[in-house]
Amino acid sequence: MARFAKRAGLLAGGCLTGCLMVAAAGAPARADTLRDALVSAYKTNPTLEAARAQQRATDEGVPIAKAAGMPSASASGTYTEYLKQSENSFNAPLRTFSAGADLGVPIYSGGAVKNRVKAARIRVGAGQADLRATEASVFSQVVAAYMDVIRTEAIVGLNRKNVSVLKTNLDATGDRFEIGNLTRTDVAQSQSRLAVAQSDLLTAEANLAAARETYIRLIGTAPGSLEAPPPLPGLPGTADDASAIALDSNPDLIGARERTRAAEKDIDVAGASRLPTLRLFGQGSYNNYFNTLARGVPSSGVTQHDSAAQAGAQLSIPIFQGGLPAAQRRQAQATASASLEQEIATERDVIAQVRSAFTSYVASNDLIRSSQVAVDAATLSLEGVRAENSVGRRTILDILNAEQELLNAQVTLVTARRNAYVAGFTLLAAMGKAEARDLNLDGGMLYDPNVNYERVRGKVFDWDDDDAPVARSTRTVDTAVQDGKIPDSQEP
Repeated sequence: MARFAKRAGLLAGGCLTGCLMVAAAGAPARADTLRDALVSAYKTNPTLEAARAQQRATDEGVPIAKAAGMPSASASGTYTEYLKQSENSFNAPLRTFSAGADLGVPIYSGGAVKNRVKAARIRVGAGQADLRATEASVFSQVVAAYMDVIRTEAIVGLNRKNVSVLKTNLDATGDRFEIGNLTRTDVAQSQSRLAVAQSDLLTAEANLAAARETYIRLIGTAPGSLEAPPPLPGLPGTADDASAIALDSNPDLIGARERTRAAEKDIDVAGASRLPTLRLFGQGSYNNYFNTLARGVPSSGVTQHDSAAQAGAQLSIPIFQGGLPAAQRRQAQATASASLEQEIATERDVIAQVRSAFTSYVASNDLIRSSQVAVDAATLSLEGVRAENSVGRRTILDILNAEQELLNAQVTLVTARRNAYVAGFTLLAAMGKAEARDLNLDGGMLYDPNVNYERVRGKVFDWDDDDAPVARSTRTVDTAVQDGKIPDSQEP
């Protein structure tokens, strides 16, 4: 553990941070490094783009809440043509045009607007935390997909090599059977192992094709020849250290805390309906009768148009509302109580994730070391068994078993390396340290959700629309169907 902590300290300077720096250039056509894969996903992944759009919708909650406390103005106009009037109506016009205007200015709303705006602002912060969590989740999936392709390609290579070796063994066994050195049983054992190895190769190729398709789904392009990933930065020395960081930085936990605060403001909003409200108002009207007023009556002195205006203050004092305000406030209190419990549940989840990821990372590194020992020992054992078989001290079955043990050890080693890296990145994500800002994906390409919030928070014009929505993520319908083949150069 001490050596692990020392290593984590050395890496804290930012191996991955330095390795994942990006220029402002566009996304690469093919992602051959983990940095390229993360950048491509950051710019084109539909899950991440949808989360950003959802956050922009959350931002609009603030101007929507403010609108209830802003002045309101409206105008109306009506033209009326009287097709038939009563014969006894001498002063009714034949046609009229009426126009009116209303202005209202809320002065006091019992604190409903103020607290609704505060709750909306808090929810913006919660939404930004949720966006961070989505980034970390997408990046974790990208890392897992990247490492899965590397692992399955290695396993395909190992199985392909094993098939080649077993074919050679079968040929040699057949030759020795022909001259009487071996029995039919030896040949059958070799044939059986070869058939099993060929089946394992087909399974590995199918797994590789699936891993490549998952890579395309997350990153948007087919994987090329993937390079080994860089070391992970900032890994803690103990599970307690990781938990302490997560309690301060985990975006899911931050979002849960913000939603609890917003729910508390909702209680005040619900209670405001029991308080008085005060508003100022102004109204004006205009009527034009088009010289058709007072038909058949001397019209001297009768104006053919009129106007009126009035202004005042309106005070509304609720007396009885059938228990609605109390029910709404109790409902808001229950919702706030649920938010408190959900915050604790999220905290539990975060602690469990951090501790589990830390344990998995340490265990996977231990497994890497033991698997490497197993591979070295199995390699030496296979060489010895072959040598002893040449002098008659070992059987063909011994050789086949030794080859299978070596293959199993190699597959275990490859899988352990994959699991260690994925567990380490998962640990960083649970700590809130696996987002774009932590990986230093800079160069002017980082998406800052606060930019849109600052843009819309003060908008009051009714016609200030945004452009029509368009999809930003890339489609993958044109990518080629993936297979499980690898170049000969990728065989171990």
